[in-house]
Amino acid sequence: MISTLRTLEQERAKKAWECVVYCLIFKKDDEKWQSKYNSLVRKVSSCILTNGLGQTLAFLKAKGEGKPDSEHEVLYQHIAGWITACLHINGDLLEWIITHANSQQYRRITMEVLSFLQWLKRFAEAQLPKGEEE
Repeated sequence: MISTLRTLEQERAKKAWECVVYCLIFKKDDEKWQSKYNSLVRKVSSCILTNGLGQTLAFLKAKGEGKPDSEHEVLYQHIAGWITACLHINGDLLEWIITHANSQQYRRITMEVLSFLQWLKRFAEAQLPKGEEE
């Protein structure tokens, strides 16, 4: 008997796919924006490994300036949307990490973000235009 429950990996893939489709629809006539988002997605995992999750999320928020059309803000919202739903966190992800997360929760969230970003990177590379940096 095949289980109807989806695995966590399937759910990550589904959410990542929805994020990339959102980018295709949200900025359907803006290949430059799409390629910037693609480039940012490809770089953010190494930024997390180098600087830490909290600093990377703070960077995305600062660069995004709360503007809904900024690729930095969109990526922050994609990451935060997945993590807050997956781990049942209420409120803003960065604020929650700063005020509530202990070291074990911080590591768990970091690992979950990196796992989600693997799918997001794959789908972005497959569906979004590549920038000049290639």
